[in-house]
Amino acid sequence: MNVKEALNGLKKFEEQSFALGHAMGLLSYDSSTVAPKQSVKALTVTQGELSRMSYELTTAPETAEMIETLHANAKELDFVTARKAEELYRDLDRIRRIPKDLYVEYQKLCVESDAVWHDAKVNNDYPSFKPLLQRIFDMTKQIALCIEPGKDPYDTQLDNFERGLTAATCEKFFDTLKKGIVPLLGKVTSSPEQVREPLLEGVFPVAVQRDFSAYVMNVMGLDPERSVIGETEHPFTTDFSKYDVRITTHYHEDDLLSSMYSVIHEGGHALYELNIGDELTMSCLGGGVSMGIHESQSRFYENIIGRSREFCGLILPWLREHFPDRLSALTQERLYRAVNASAPSLIRTEADELTYCLHIMVRFELERMMFAGNITAEDLPAEWNRLYKEYLGIDVPDDRRGVLQDSHWSFGGIGYFPSYAIGSAYGAQYLDEMNKSFNVADAVSAGNFSLIADWFRERIWKFGRLYDPTELFNRVCGQFRPEVYIKYLENKFNVIYGLTT
Repeated sequence: MNVKEALNGLKKFEEQSFALGHAMGLLSYDSSTVAPKQSVKALTVTQGELSRMSYELTTAPETAEMIETLHANAKELDFVTARKAEELYRDLDRIRRIPKDLYVEYQKLCVESDAVWHDAKVNNDYPSFKPLLQRIFDMTKQIALCIEPGKDPYDTQLDNFERGLTAATCEKFFDTLKKGIVPLLGKVTSSPEQVREPLLEGVFPVAVQRDFSAYVMNVMGLDPERSVIGETEHPFTTDFSKYDVRITTHYHEDDLLSSMYSVIHEGGHALYELNIGDELTMSCLGGGVSMGIHESQSRFYENIIGRSREFCGLILPWLREHFPDRLSALTQERLYRAVNASAPSLIRTEADELTYCLHIMVRFELERMMFAGNITAEDLPAEWNRLYKEYLGIDVPDDRRGVLQDSHWSFGGIGYFPSYAIGSAYGAQYLDEMNKSFNVADAVSAGNFSLIADWFRERIWKFGRLYDPTELFNRVCGQFRPEVYIKYLENKFNVIYGLTT
């Protein structure tokens, strides 16, 4: 096969690969949002068959020859096509090391496991989920060892979500965070300052919260022609292409802020995907480059923007107008302090900005112990509860608010969690760089989110997977410096809680 023939084959492969991924994604999104519970029986069969077709397409002799030809002749290709060849070659090299039957069985297991997890969480029924969870961990480890036999399988998993990340790197990173966060949290929790806001306690009708979600999405600049919101047990974002990105949330009548921050968080993911370069969309480069970079977008919008004093002032008129009986007396300062109240808590997705990374450290430790064989799924609830006591100083009352709270393990997302902490830390460096171009606080106060979007689009979003994540971040901010994140947290919470530096 010559280069011209390979280029023609690439176009056809990209179309077929995208179509299969699109179909599987639609079925997955549907199953997590509106599909009836019993639909999982048919879905497992369909997803298994589609995953088999995807595997066979990727590993077919003609596909392999096409990819290998392009990879070997990369110097003859333009930069974008050469990068496609590089990524496709890496993917091919990894996937063909996994036996087809094992690959398909794993996809079917994830569908079944995710469905069981949804019921288990609602019913606080860990025993029903436990055997599937053990199988998920065992099979994930088995696949990792197929891909890289001589490597720590947990490092292989981390690399799946953040290229080049290792457990040793995570340990060093988390050690830096602990040294900064734990002393600061100690000062905050012993401070006499009162940031609790009684006005935000009570009933907030879900129907009005849905209108609020639409308002927040509009403020953020999400294109309603290319994005939509659904409802599910655990909020997530699904991107099919830059023309179809779907976010989800979960409403609680007694917690207005929970859904708001889910929408802002998922909206950050969506903005990234909606702004991928046109020349990359629907190709192997047409999406976020890594989960660390992706979470840096969601966490930036959720916390640095969404928990800012300026954002609180921006949304306050809407809240007062639509909840007049409850929030007419709410002020910008009171709202700002309330959304930044810091205290150890049970639920990761609702944790404050200061304690959030401690939740991630718990999950990192548990995943490592499971992969090392030091504990099993039988031990996970007790170990979860022990680490929450050690890291956050709180007792876990039940599995629903403990080991069952996250969906990630149910769909095989083992190794994903450190990306949240890395992304959070990236955000502080973005803020420093962004302020060199314009005053971020002034832009938020004026509701001018286009300035923020333009900055991210030109530096991160439009490039998709064109550059490796470390290279992309370094192009924007220079070397990664976690101490910048610690300083950001110290500056913010010292002021809110009236602490001396």
